[in-house]
Amino acid sequence: MTHMSRRLRSTVAVAAMLAMLAGQTLPAAAFCGFYVAKADSKLFNKSSKVVLTRDGDTTAITMASDYEGSPKEFAVVIPVPTFIERKQIGVVDMKTIDHLDAYTAPRLVEYHDEDPCNPPRIAMTRSGAVPAPMALAYGPDQVRYKGVTVEASYDVGEYDVSILSAKESDGLVNFLTDNGYRIPDGANAVLGSYVKQNMRFFVAKVNLDRMTLIGAGYLRPLQVRYDTPKFMLPLRLGTVNANGPQDLIVYALTKNGRVEAANYRTVKLPSDIDVPLYVKNDFGTFYKAMFDRAVAKEDMRAVFVEYAWDMGWCDPCAADPLSNKELVELGARWIGSDDDTPFRKFGAGAANAYVTRLHVRYDAKSFPEDLIFLETKDRSNFQGRYVLRHPFKGTASCEAGKQYRAGLPNRFRQEARNLSDVTGWSRHEIEAKMEQNGQSTRGAK
Repeated sequence: MTHMSRRLRSTVAVAAMLAMLAGQTLPAAAFCGFYVAKADSKLFNKSSKVVLTRDGDTTAITMASDYEGSPKEFAVVIPVPTFIERKQIGVVDMKTIDHLDAYTAPRLVEYHDEDPCNPPRIAMTRSGAVPAPMALAYGPDQVRYKGVTVEASYDVGEYDVSILSAKESDGLVNFLTDNGYRIPDGANAVLGSYVKQNMRFFVAKVNLDRMTLIGAGYLRPLQVRYDTPKFMLPLRLGTVNANGPQDLIVYALTKNGRVEAANYRTVKLPSDIDVPLYVKNDFGTFYKAMFDRAVAKEDMRAVFVEYAWDMGWCDPCAADPLSNKELVELGARWIGSDDDTPFRKFGAGAANAYVTRLHVRYDAKSFPEDLIFLETKDRSNFQGRYVLRHPFKGTASCEAGKQYRAGLPNRFRQEARNLSDVTGWSRHEIEAKMEQNGQSTRGAK
């Protein structure tokens, strides 16, 4: 991959961030099961990750780039709704975002059937609640940079950050281009729309000398915090000159409840589905196919919920809950304590934290507007969860055991239908693979 293609990929990915049925399933309130695998963000190419923390009008946005080129070529331009002071900018450890990604990832779980001749005494219930500006110098560039003001410049870790305002997009494009920010063709109109909204522009480049002194070895995620009544992500710069659709994963941390899109349809992904046992060997392929099909059904015009849950616990857990320190680092400052102990919702003095994981695949045609969000008071639990059920392997010679054995082919056929419905894969091919894996669909119907 050339430096040029790497740079273009990063420009798209970073701008994309902000300028960027089921047979015999357990009830949603009783998940449990043994965790097997997760479908984290690494499954998707050309993907960006954003942690969006909201407390009233206070917003913190943390941007994780998938940039792969030379650090000296990295640059980011992000519209922000207000002037940004140095104390509102920081860097975050990438491990913290990776932890949140793992914690919220869609997951595969498995169960093993009990002996039908010796059922457990207590059956699982099927209901119940779980629990001062600096103007540019006048001179030859006065006309070229007309209307552009550098309101502030900051050193932030390995980044040189400037806050710009502009009165027209041409001058802004000229300034950014002359200062090493690669602006894709066609960005002028999009930048112009942000100028008309009186938005500032948060721009950042890597300072190689400071990066060497810090010794991080990689570009740490940037975080910016501000107050605004607008709960939104500027998305459209990521669609300019993009090479195909982009994937954006938003991890929203709030006090009150689930986050959803206000200007696009919000859809929960298919979940709590029994799937054939062979899916265990390649859960990533299954999940990508399922997500592709869900996107196609919605004509790539929906925001998908992959996880929505109180932050203090999980069932089953794809990773341990985040610590107080990690949550505060990501902007959830209402937590109060910033120690390394795992966050807990319950108990004296506990503070609420709720996480929503949203997944968007978009291009300029399907998402012509920036994402506008709404924080609801819905605290019900949801997770992308897919279930393997292993048949009982013992003798089971009683009458109940005979009925159990006779019913397995029907159960396996339902699993094949489930898998075909959510992925679009051939049911015939699915049943053939199940046969090879000991799940024969031949028999009683």
